[in-house]
This record gives sequence, structure tokens and C-alpha cells, in this order.
Amino acid sequence: MWLLPLVAVVALVVVLRRPLTSWALRPLPDLAATIEEIGPQNLGQRMRLDQTDGEVHAFAVAVNGMLDRVAVGFEGQRRFAANASHELRTPLAVQRTLAEVAMVTGGGDDVQRLAAQLLVVNERNDRLIEGLLVLAEADRGLPGSVPVRLDELVDSVLTRYADRLAEGELTLRSDLPERTVHGDPIMLERLVANLVDNAIKYNQLGGWVEVSLSAEPALSVGNSGERVPAESVSSLFQPFRRLSAERTSQRDGAGLGLSIVHSIAAAHHGRVSAAPGEAGGLRVDVVLP
Repeated sequence: MWLLPLVAVVALVVVLRRPLTSWALRPLPDLAATIEEIGPQNLGQRMRLDQTDGEVHAFAVAVNGMLDRVAVGFEGQRRFAANASHELRTPLAVQRTLAEVAMVTGGGDDVQRLAAQLLVVNERNDRLIEGLLVLAEADRGLPGSVPVRLDELVDSVLTRYADRLAEGELTLRSDLPERTVHGDPIMLERLVANLVDNAIKYNQLGGWVEVSLSAEPALSVGNSGERVPAESVSSLFQPFRRLSAERTSQRDGAGLGLSIVHSIAAAHHGRVSAAPGEAGGLRVDVVLP
């Protein structure tokens, strides 16, 4: 007598197991999607609590609390970098003035050489500080977004670097069809300038620089130059990282160029990747929505 009801209950449980499980876990896909979207540029985003209950609600509250703590720490780190960079600019300005005065007033060949060397070091440190400020601002996110003609922006940057290209006897290959993206024009100009500057700086006499636009990737910049080991490419996007000790010795590089490119692309909800060229050099692709 009791066997038939038991079988019916077991069958009902088997049949309803998947629908019941799906119903109980229905908020999790939305929570997972929210977590995946959160990054340094939108740490203010939080999980909605009005559509959750029970254990899922408690989980969402805990995750929101964790994000609050992460946001406080991240903003403190960014503010420290920005404040430290601003504070360092004052003594650098004083050093530059003293070196320039020493060069004008004379004082012998040794003093002249020392003052000239100090000016070179001062200029490099000034670029380093400027790079840190840009990196801090890029990590903060976009101040606003407007339509930007990427082709016109790239063309203006290439015009600005025409003398540098001529000095290195570099051939410029460019393909700039009309391309509009949404973002911050100042940040995007810095992104393009950093890529072009790197392509010129880490090149060879009589080489080439190639810049092109397309639907995806939005921007590609490649160059000739020394061979880049494939295993070293990802590290180039880390701050203060260069390919080799030779790059570290270059006085006109601070090791922040590609880090800034990466942060600006991320701020625009895009991404950046790089690959070694077949005959040397590096190709960097920037994807922008």
C-alpha cells in the first residue's frame, strides 16, 4: 500500500528537481554578470538587493561590503600617487631653475657639463611624474564621453611626430579610414601618442612605423626593430617594465607608456594586446567599443 505513494513522491522529486533548482538559483546569473563587469573604472557599481532574498541576499550584501572596502583602498592608492606626483613637481622645478642659472652664469666647463646632465635627469623625472599622473587619472575612469573622430586624432598625432620620424629615417605607413569612437579625446590622444612614441623610440635607423584603423581592432600600431620574445610581451604592459636592460638605460623612457595605454583602453571599456613582429619589432592592437 505504501509503496505506490513513495514511488510517486520520488518520481515527483526527480521531475521537479531541475525546475526547483533553477528557480532557487535564478538570481545567480545576474549576480555573476554584475561581478564580471566590475573593474577599477567602475568600483562604484553594486549588486541590486531588491530582487534577492534569503541566502542570495546575504551573499549580495557581503559582496557589496567587500566592494566598498576595495573602492576605499583603491581610491586611497590613486590619491596618494596623484598627490605624491604633484608634490614632487615643486623640487624638480627648483632643480631645473638652478641648473639653468648655472649654465647661464658660467662657472667653468665642469659646471656646464654637470648642469647639462642635471637638466637631462630633471627632464626624465618630469616625464615620469607626468606619466604617473596620467596613469592615476586613467585608473580613475572617464570624466566624460563624447564622439571622437579617431582618424582625425591619429592624423594630428602623426603630424606632430613627423620630425621624429624624419630624424630616424623611418618610413610611415598609414591607413586611416573614417572611424568614430566614444570616449575622452584627451585620453585617447595620449593613448595614440604613447603608441607612436614607442614605435619610433624602439626602432632602428631606416626602419618603418605602421598605423592603421579598422572596425576591430580600432587602432593598430606596429614597427620594425629588435626582436621581442613572445614570453616578454605581457610584461611590457606593467609599470616600469621594459624589454631588456638596454631599454632601462634609455634616458627618454620612464617605462609607463604601455601601462598608460592599457589603463586608457580599460577606462574606455576596451582592451589592448600586443604580438611580436615576424621580422622584429612589436604590433599593438587596441579594441574600442
